[in-house]
Amino acid sequence: MLALVKTQKGEGFFSLEERPVPTYGEDEVLIRVAYGGICGTDIHILHDQFTYYPPVIVGHEFSGVVEAVGSKVTLYQKGDAVVGEPHNKACGKCYLCRNGHIQNCMDKRSIGWGIDGCFTTYVVMPEKLLHKVPEGVSLKEAAMAEPSAIVAHQLLERAHVTPGDNVVIMGVGPIALLAAQMARISGAGKIILCGCTSDVDTRLKIADELECYDVFIDVLKEDAVARIMQETEIGTDLVVEASGAGSAIRTSIRVLRKWGRLCAIGMTGAPMVEFPWNEAMMKVLDVQFNMSSSYNGWNIALSLMASGKLKVAPMIGTRLLTEWETAFADLEAGRAMKLLLEI
Repeated sequence: MLALVKTQKGEGFFSLEERPVPTYGEDEVLIRVAYGGICGTDIHILHDQFTYYPPVIVGHEFSGVVEAVGSKVTLYQKGDAVVGEPHNKACGKCYLCRNGHIQNCMDKRSIGWGIDGCFTTYVVMPEKLLHKVPEGVSLKEAAMAEPSAIVAHQLLERAHVTPGDNVVIMGVGPIALLAAQMARISGAGKIILCGCTSDVDTRLKIADELECYDVFIDVLKEDAVARIMQETEIGTDLVVEASGAGSAIRTSIRVLRKWGRLCAIGMTGAPMVEFPWNEAMMKVLDVQFNMSSSYNGWNIALSLMASGKLKVAPMIGTRLLTEWETAFADLEAGRAMKLLLEI
């Protein structure tokens, strides 16, 4: 089977290679991959900015169909449409696992960076990490389950959007627009997107189609702090930082009202960023850092997709696996919102 492999440490070193169909254990499922979503993490791996263990098949966001099951698998059968949580190799014994946070286990080796992932024909997953794709949700839409589950966990389960909250979202990428939609679903008041001029032609048009925001601020053309203070009077209740940009992180602190909340989702790709610590302290802010998704976050995301409230189809573009180079380049240049590799 053809696979996209990170062959060694360093910048680049992505290669299409032939790999054998993987074997599966008694409690595992062999899945024929339909779509694999390109995540910011995959781009960081390409540029040697994220943990990984080469050689490894990359990709951790997928949808697919069950091809075969192990002897102890009881919940799935051949032909089932599934998605899966990338929390492979969590130990199940540490304090994090025992408290229900397997996604943060120190022993975790997820598909796509720790073990072989989904940018190939077949992927093996433990039964316990799978979810059935709800009726009415296409395999293409289901490939958005993983980023949707991240936002559901971090924004809805942890940041707790309250009806009437003014919400500022830093970024106009997939996570940002998923967050904007979920904030709207939760009854948020004014939703303000902050982006760049390069977002206008592609990403903002998709946001317009989704009707998920009230105000867009081009931070390269306008004083974002002044405009947000004008729109919210005392500052915003909640900021979702989905860009990872140092300037956006600093702006987030400045536009929050006292006792406001910062929900940090964006990865910076850098080991250090400047942070206005004293201002955050004086405002008595709740700053919430996030990583990965919860079990219930997947249930929430899939339920919202099935209900039609969370719309992901307008965000999606597809490329063939053999077109991975142009797909990654288009994403990095902002020429696409979310690209799936069709396997």
